[in-house]
Amino acid sequence: MLPTALLALGLAAVSPAAAADSLGGSIVEAGDTLVSAMMMFVGKTNKVYILDKVEGNAEQINGHSLYASVWDLDTKTATPMDVQTNPFCANGMHLPNGSFAVFGGNNAVGPGGDNHINGSTTAFDPTYQDYNGTQAIRVITPCDGSVDGDAACAWVDSPTSGLRMQSGRWYPGAEALGNGSVIIIGGFVAGGYINRNFPNTDPFYSGGASNPTYEVYPNNGVTQRVMQFMGKTSGLNSYPLTYLMKSGQLFVQANYSTILWDADNNVETALPDMPNQIIRVYPASGANAMMPLTVANNYEQTILFCGGFFMEDDQWGDYSYPYINTWEQASSADCQRMTPEPADGSTPAYEQDDDMPTGRTMGQFILLPDGKMLVVNGGRNGTAGYGTSTKSTPQAQMPFGESFAAEPQGQPAIYDPTAAKGSRWSTEGLATSSIARLYHSSALLLPDGSVMIAGSNPNIDANTSSLIPFPTTYKAEYFYPPYFNATTRPVPTGVPDKLSYGGTYFDVSVPASSYSGSANDAADNTKIWLSRPGWTTHAMNMGQRMMQLNNTYTVNSNGTITYHVAQPPSNPNLFQPGPAYLWVTINGIPSNGSYLIVGSGDFGDQPTSADSVLPDSVRVDSASGTGSNSTSGSDDDSSSDSGSSHTTMIVIGVVAGVAAVGVLGAIFGICLSRRRRAAAQSSLPGLGQDMTSDKAGAYPMSGMSSSPMGQRGMRTSDSSAFVPLTQHANPSSMNLMGGSERAPSPYQDDYYGDSRAGTPIAQHGGGYGGGYGAGQGSFDPYDAPRPSNVSNLGPERYH
Repeated sequence: MLPTALLALGLAAVSPAAAADSLGGSIVEAGDTLVSAMMMFVGKTNKVYILDKVEGNAEQINGHSLYASVWDLDTKTATPMDVQTNPFCANGMHLPNGSFAVFGGNNAVGPGGDNHINGSTTAFDPTYQDYNGTQAIRVITPCDGSVDGDAACAWVDSPTSGLRMQSGRWYPGAEALGNGSVIIIGGFVAGGYINRNFPNTDPFYSGGASNPTYEVYPNNGVTQRVMQFMGKTSGLNSYPLTYLMKSGQLFVQANYSTILWDADNNVETALPDMPNQIIRVYPASGANAMMPLTVANNYEQTILFCGGFFMEDDQWGDYSYPYINTWEQASSADCQRMTPEPADGSTPAYEQDDDMPTGRTMGQFILLPDGKMLVVNGGRNGTAGYGTSTKSTPQAQMPFGESFAAEPQGQPAIYDPTAAKGSRWSTEGLATSSIARLYHSSALLLPDGSVMIAGSNPNIDANTSSLIPFPTTYKAEYFYPPYFNATTRPVPTGVPDKLSYGGTYFDVSVPASSYSGSANDAADNTKIWLSRPGWTTHAMNMGQRMMQLNNTYTVNSNGTITYHVAQPPSNPNLFQPGPAYLWVTINGIPSNGSYLIVGSGDFGDQPTSADSVLPDSVRVDSASGTGSNSTSGSDDDSSSDSGSSHTTMIVIGVVAGVAAVGVLGAIFGICLSRRRRAAAQSSLPGLGQDMTSDKAGAYPMSGMSSSPMGQRGMRTSDSSAFVPLTQHANPSSMNLMGGSERAPSPYQDDYYGDSRAGTPIAQHGGGYGGGYGAGQGSFDPYDAPRPSNVSNLGPERYH
C-alpha cells in the first residue's frame, strides 16, 4: 500500500490529458511487438508490419531469433514473421499496387553483431540463421486477415532469388517516382558511424566503403550511375533526404548541401546550403517532411526541417565513431523550410521558421489528418548511432551504454502550418511518455488517426538488462492527438477503393450524426485529405505525403452532407501511385482513414485526365447535425467503410490510477537510474577490467558467456562498434584492426567480394557482385517468373 502522502503527490501530478474523460493528448501503452520496431509500415486497414535488425531477440521462429512481426490493430498483439536476409538499416517504399519493398541492409551477423565477410552475398550465420542483406530486395503484399501459414502474406526474401539491387547498400535513400518506380540512392558499403574516413581523401568511394551510385527499381535497364552529390556531401549523406517535386526533379538534402536533381539525365542544380550548417541527415537525424499540399497553396511543395545536430567537420569523426562525446552537446531546435520550385518563379531559399519547443535529435514528423504536423521521439543531447567508445571515451567510461544520445524527449509537439509565425508550435495538453525512444525508434499514423510509437534500441545486440540506461525496447505506445477529445467523428460512406489522376469527381456522404450545429458551417469547414503514412525508420517516414483534395458539397434537408470530391491532380509527381488513406475532416475532427489505391496499380506512366470539374455547392440553411458538440471523449462506436476505430475503451478511474502509479514509478526511477548509471560502470562484470567475453542471447559461443535470451552484457573491448576502411586492398592485406585500439566492426559489410566488371564501384575496391549474378536484371515483381521456392509469394497485379 502506498503511503497517503505519496499517493496524493502522484495523483496531483497526473497530467490532465491522462486524467480527463478523453484520450486527446494521451500516450497509452499498447503491447509487445516481439521485436524492436526499427522499421514499420501500415498494411491496408488493420496490420502494421515490423522489421528489426538481426539480433538475439528472445522470441523464436523456425529455430532462430525473431526479426520481423506483424501487429494487429484490432487485438493489439503481434504475430511472428520470418525474413531471411538482414534488413539492418535498409530503406523501404510503397509500390503502386499496395505492396511494399525493402532495399539493402547489412551482412549476415551472429551473436554480438559478429559479421560474416566471406566474399559472397549468400554469407550465412548458423546461429541467428540470417543471410547477407546488403543487396537484398524484400517484397510483401499486405493482408488484412491472419498471416499465419498464408504464403501469399509472407515476405518474398530469398538469398537465392533473382531479386537483387545492382550493388550493396546500407543507409541508402529512397523515393517513389511518378511512374511508381523507386529510386535508390547512395549508402555505405561497410557499416559505420558516418560515411567517410578521416582525413577524407577519397570522398566518393572511401577506399571502397562508400557507394556513391544510384539505381532504379524495377531495373530500368540502366547501369547504376555515380551521383556527384554523394561525393560533395561525403561523410554526412546517409539516408539522403529525398522528395519528388512536381517537375519530376528530386529535391535532395544531405550534409549541409541542397540540390534539385534531374535523375534521368543525372544533372544537379545547386540550391542554397542549410543555414548554420546544421546537419539533418543521419546521424544528426533531424525531423523532416513535405508539408501538407493544400488547395489554398495550389499544391506548392515546401519541405520543413526541424532539429538535428551541429558539430565542426572534424568532430563528426569517421566510420569508427564521433571524435567528441556527442551526448555532452545539445541537439538543435532550429527549423528551416524551403520551397524548391516556387510558383512565382522566385529563387529558392531557406526560410527561418519557429524553433521547436526543445532541441531534438531523432525526432520525426507525422502528418496528421487535421493538417497539422506532429513531432515525436528523440533525444535532447547527442546523435543517432551507437558504439562501444568515442575517440574521447573508452568503453568502460561510456555513461549511456552504447548510446551516442541522451535525455530522451518523451513529450510530443504539434506544428500548425496555418498558424501565424511565432505561434506554430504547441505542447499544450500533450502527455509525456516515460519510455525512451532513441536510436532505432519509429512512429506511424494509423488508420484511426492515432500514432503508433515503437522501437528504440541503441545496442549492438538485443539487451534488456535493467542495468543499462537504454535497453532494447519491445513496448509499443499509441499517441492520441487532441482531436480524440471529440465525442463525434465523421463517418463517411461512398469512398472509392481507387483514385485516378484527374477525371470525374466522386461523391462521399456523411450523415447528420457525424457533426453538430449548422450543416452549412460543417460543410464549409470540411477538408478531404489524402494521406500516405510512409515507411518509417531512423526518424524518417519515407514516402510520407499528404494532399487536400478539392471539393464542393450538397447539403440535404435531413442534415446529410454529400461532398463532391475531385480526383487528385493530373500530375502523378504530386502524389505518387500506390496505397493511401482518404479522410473526411469536419471542424478539425477527422474520420477514420479509408484505404485505397491511387493510380493504375502498376508500374509505368500513369493514365491522366483533365482535372476534375466540380458542381457548385448547394446549401440548406435549416439543416443541422445531430452529433454531440462536446469535445471530450471519443466516438468508439463508429463504423463504416472507412474502417473501425482501434481506440481502446478506457475507464477513467483506471487511467488516473495507472498514471499516478507511473508518476510514482518515475520518481523512484530517477533515483534508481542514477544509481544504475554508476553501477553500469563500476559493478557489472567486465567493466574496468580485462575480459574477453561478450553476451548476446543464450547461445554458448567461443569467447562468449551465456545470458538470458534477448539480454546481453556490456561489450568489454575498447573498440568502437565500427572500423574505418583506410586503403584499397583485399582482406588478406588490409589491416582490419585499424590500429591497436580498434577491433573489427560488427557492422562491416562485404566490400571486397566479387565485383561486377564495368560498374563504377568495381574500380574502387567495392565488391558488390558477391555471387548474385546480374543484380536486379529485368525482374518485374508483377509479371516475372519466380524461382520455384517463391513461386506464389509475389505481389499481384491490380486490374
